[in-house]
Amino acid sequence: MAQHKDTWDLIRRGTEEILLESDLEKKLNKNVPLRVKAGFDPTAPDLHLGHTVLINKLRHFQELGHHVMFLIGDFTGLIGDPSGRNVTRKPLTREDIEANARTYREQVFKILDPDRTEVCFNSSWGVELGSIGMIKLASRYTVARMLERDDFKKRFAANEPISIHEFLYPLMQGYDSVAMRADVELGGTDQKFNLLVGRELQKENGQEPQVIITMPILEGLDGVQKMSKSLGNYIAINEKPDEMYGKLMSVSDDLMWRYFELLSFRPLQEIAQYRESVSKGANPRDIKMLLADEIVSRFHNSKAAFAAREEFINRFRHGNLPDYLPESVLACDESLWIAKAIKQAGLTGSTSEAIKMLESGAVRIDGVKVTDKETQLQTGSTYVIAVGKRKFAKVTLRSTN
Repeated sequence: MAQHKDTWDLIRRGTEEILLESDLEKKLNKNVPLRVKAGFDPTAPDLHLGHTVLINKLRHFQELGHHVMFLIGDFTGLIGDPSGRNVTRKPLTREDIEANARTYREQVFKILDPDRTEVCFNSSWGVELGSIGMIKLASRYTVARMLERDDFKKRFAANEPISIHEFLYPLMQGYDSVAMRADVELGGTDQKFNLLVGRELQKENGQEPQVIITMPILEGLDGVQKMSKSLGNYIAINEKPDEMYGKLMSVSDDLMWRYFELLSFRPLQEIAQYRESVSKGANPRDIKMLLADEIVSRFHNSKAAFAAREEFINRFRHGNLPDYLPESVLACDESLWIAKAIKQAGLTGSTSEAIKMLESGAVRIDGVKVTDKETQLQTGSTYVIAVGKRKFAKVTLRSTN
């Protein structure tokens, strides 16, 4: 087992909330492996990097010597998780669930140690529960308690329909914890209500209640909405290396640090040093490449990551450009404001238009999306700037001194 401080540093890394830390302290002090659970409904065939925020935390617990249980919700998937939804989620078919569950098993072991991971399916106890068991389970919670949940409360207030079967989802997720005798359950911040139901049902069944650890919801490539395949802002963990690399390099400079915190296995001290180097003038693009190298290596291998890096450099810095590339030489002191550079290079009619293009994500510098309108280009450097899909320019900045 790791030293006490190291244990807590690893457990707390990237977490949103631990309920209750005092309970977890007591469990850890028993010095026996804890049963740590996280569940995933197979709603799509691919896991994406947003899913791995939880899976990475499972890996942390494995590194600390605990027993990890990766739960595939092949039963709860038939109900449909209403968390964070403003409409009823369409339940999946049994065929969809079985097909997706197979791919989950294959993909999760790119992160977790297969020899120390128990893969569970909640149909194992969900089906056996039967109609009588389900009625007994439903008797544990009132409608008033269910309407305390934020998404249900909002839908009820807006007179939007809530199907009765949606109330069964948090009850079944809670019952999973009883069936698995979980000591710790991990979930996204939108799962907090469901996780608390697990604690209550464990108490009623004479079990020591589980500790809840909530993890942040990872933003997608747009930097606004949560990563989701339905929104198209995701990076699947089984994507081709060059596609994964290119998507990671398209992440904004600000969002990059959140990806480092939640997705990287690098020491936090090392990431802090990267932040400091950027604040002192290092190019964020070079730091972002370190993140892309790490993630692609994890889900493929280092050789594939190296090839993807070379492909990215060749494609976006030197290739995939028009045969004729207009060149502009712009004079400035030490640096030039990005919007002004775009306008002076003839890529927009005004700096206000350039700002709008930046804010909409339509500007790329050396193949990397730039949305920060305060970006400064440095003298003595040459940049390939693209605005939209048809406007390109090779821009060289020369000092007026």
